[in-house]
Amino acid sequence: MELPQLFVEKMKSLLGEEYSDYEACLKRPKQNGIRVNTSKISVEEFQKIAPFETEPVPWTKNGFFVGPKEQPAKHPFYHAGLYYIQEPSAMAPAAFLPVEPGDKVLDLCAAPGGKSTELGAKLRGEGILVSNDISITRTKALLKNLEMFGISNSVIVSEEPKNLVPVFYEYFDKVLVDAPCSGEGMFRKGSSEIKNWAEYGIEPYVKIQREIILDAVKMLKPGGYLLYSTCTFSPEEDEQLIEYLLEQEPGLSLADLPDCEGFDRGHAEWTVSGLQDVKKCIRLWPHRIKGEGHFLALLKKDGSPASDRKESGNARAVISEEAEAFLSGCRMDLDRDRIKEHKGRLILMPKELPDLGRLRVLRHGLLLGEMKKKRFEPSQVLAMALSGSGYVRTLDLSLSDDRLMKYLKCETILADEKEDGVYLITVCGYPLGWGKLSKGRMKNKYAPSWRWM
Repeated sequence: MELPQLFVEKMKSLLGEEYSDYEACLKRPKQNGIRVNTSKISVEEFQKIAPFETEPVPWTKNGFFVGPKEQPAKHPFYHAGLYYIQEPSAMAPAAFLPVEPGDKVLDLCAAPGGKSTELGAKLRGEGILVSNDISITRTKALLKNLEMFGISNSVIVSEEPKNLVPVFYEYFDKVLVDAPCSGEGMFRKGSSEIKNWAEYGIEPYVKIQREIILDAVKMLKPGGYLLYSTCTFSPEEDEQLIEYLLEQEPGLSLADLPDCEGFDRGHAEWTVSGLQDVKKCIRLWPHRIKGEGHFLALLKKDGSPASDRKESGNARAVISEEAEAFLSGCRMDLDRDRIKEHKGRLILMPKELPDLGRLRVLRHGLLLGEMKKKRFEPSQVLAMALSGSGYVRTLDLSLSDDRLMKYLKCETILADEKEDGVYLITVCGYPLGWGKLSKGRMKNKYAPSWRWM
C-alpha cells in the first residue's frame, strides 16, 4: 500500500514514535464485525444460536468480531434481521449517543444505515427516527436496511441538511452527525480512499462539515445531545471542527464519553486555541484497537426543551373489510387513528410527526400493505416488524429444513398446515416474510428484491 507523501509526513507529526506501529497495522487484514439487533433478540439469546464464532467488541454491548473466513451475509439469520454487518469502530457513534425509548432522533448523514439501524433498535418502537442522506441512491440502501431490521417508527428522507431545518427546528432530543470526511481512518480498506484523499485533500470536507454541524445544532432541542463523528485523523476535521462549533454556538458544551482500552483522547495541542475541553473527545487509532480510525465528540445543548409541537393531522383512513380482517390477526399495536391511506396503501404513521411539507420523503412510518380488489396484500416490511408470534398463522422453518432456502429464493414450498390463508414465515421463530397457503402449496410472498442470490 503506497501512501501519499503529504499524508505520511502529517501522520509522523501526529503520531511521533507510534507511526511505525500505524504503518505496520495497514498490512494486517481489516476486522470484520456484526452488531446484534436488540429489538429482535437479546445479546444473550443470540450468543446461544450464533452460527459462527464471535468475540465481543469492547466498546459496545451488542457488537462482535467475526473471523475473516465467515460469511455472515450468507445466513438466514441475516435475512431475518438479527444482525447488521458493520466495521467494529463504526459501531461506536450510535453506541455512545444516549438514545432512550420515546426520543425523537435524527441521523443526519445516515446511508447506508449502520448507525440508523442501531438508533432505531434503541428506540424500541417508541418515538421517531428520522434518517436522512443527501444521496438518493445511497438512501435506497438505507431504506432496505431499516426495513430488514423491522424499524417501524422511521422516516427516511433525502435532503440537504439546510432544507430540514424549517421543518425540524429544535425538534430532536438526540442528533447523530457521522460527517462526510477525508476518510483517512479507512485507508486499510483499499486504494479508492487513498486516491480520493490525494485528489481532494481535506479542505472541501471541512467546509461541508461546518455547514452540516451548524444546521444539526438548529434542529437539536435545548437539553438535547449531539454526537459528531468522522472516520479521519485530520485535526482540522476533528478537534478543530469542535473548536469552531463551540465558538459559533456558545450554548453547547462537550460531554464525557466512556473510556475503553486502546482509546485515545482528543488533543488540545491540535486545536488553534489550545482548547482543553477537547480531551473529552475520543480518537480510535487502528494500531491501538481491532478496528479502523474514528473520532467522536458528544455535545449537550443548554436549556430545557419547550413543550412538544402538535403532530400533523391525518384523516382516519377508510380500511377495506379484507384489510381490517387481516390487520385484526396481527399481534401488534396498530392504532387505527394513526393509519394513513395513500393510493390503496396503508401506512402506520409515527406519533408526533410534524408536517413534512415538500421534503423528499422515501418512506414515513410502517407500510402495512396494499388494499386490492377483494384482498389485502401485506408488505414485507410489516412481516419484519412483527415478532415471531405476531400473526395468527405462522409456519416456522428450522435451519435444516430444505424449504428454508427455497423460500428465501422466492420458490413455492409445500406445507401440510390444515388451514388455508396467509402465513407469517419464520426461521427459528424469527420472521422472514409472508406466504399464502392453498391446498398444501405455499405461494411465496417474499420480496423479490430481497431474494437470496
